[in-house]
Amino acid sequence: MSEITAHGEKKLVLAAGRAHPELAEQIAKDLGTELLPINAYDFANGEIYVRAAESVRGTDAFVIQAHPAPLNNWLMEQLIMIDSLKRASAKRITVVSPFYPYARQDKKGRGREPISARLVADLYKTAGANRLMSVDLHTAQIQGFFDGPVDHLMAIPLLADYIRTRVDADNITVVSPDTGRVRVAEQWAERLGGAPLAFVHKSRDLTVPNKAVSKQVVGQIEGRTCVLIDDMIDTGGTIAGAVQVLKSAGAKDVIIAATHAVFSDPAARTLSESGAREVVVTNTLPIPAEKRFPQLTVLSIAPLIARAIREVFDDGSVTSLFDGAS
Repeated sequence: MSEITAHGEKKLVLAAGRAHPELAEQIAKDLGTELLPINAYDFANGEIYVRAAESVRGTDAFVIQAHPAPLNNWLMEQLIMIDSLKRASAKRITVVSPFYPYARQDKKGRGREPISARLVADLYKTAGANRLMSVDLHTAQIQGFFDGPVDHLMAIPLLADYIRTRVDADNITVVSPDTGRVRVAEQWAERLGGAPLAFVHKSRDLTVPNKAVSKQVVGQIEGRTCVLIDDMIDTGGTIAGAVQVLKSAGAKDVIIAATHAVFSDPAARTLSESGAREVVVTNTLPIPAEKRFPQLTVLSIAPLIARAIREVFDDGSVTSLFDGAS
């Protein structure tokens, strides 16, 4: 069966899109359940069809979907899944989007630009979602775009605990790739025992996508192991440039840590040739064999998402997963 029963008649179902079945199966395994059987296919013109093969009436449904390329297809599939569950009388629907679609378009940098991250939140709500769950949003303000509860999960404990096993704790500097992520770097530093902070100053041409130039590093890094952190790696050019800046400034070595491995071409080659000792990411997005390289380490985010789903289903505290409080 694909259902977990708790508190009498309360039932949980996990529904997963086709973008990242391995992650969905890991989450189901960690929850001790099975995925809801779903019939999903594409028509010849690209239209998507979705139908649950079992009744979901009165259930607490969690709709899991990753959003790799082609992102728009997988987003549309997830919206259709939500609509189908709503029309099948699911009692509550929670969207589980580990990598939030269009997260980088969270504000207007220039006139006539859209705020696409807000549009995605509106689409989720219109489709029938009651709650949203995501991991390491590009900016925390995205939580305010969705009209309902948002569970913002953090991969920092997972990534930092792994990196602690790979470095000398007395010789680490946490490096933010830009000034915008210094607050996140502070959380990293705290997790790594009060490590000092540095950041890379860079400039960006707003008219050119995926283009930023790293210039100089601010902070003490000479002779130290630098942990270069970010929420996502897309083409890898910016983070690779930051590695070179750190190396030129005297860093002993560099470890890259990021939550979302978007890895658009030529990211795998760029990262493998960047000079970083290791690149540590999670599996919020699928990473096919052709995008893997010797320095890459992939950690599973499934246990974190499974625990969060269990807390939501049991009316517990998702915050307790990070601060130890109840």
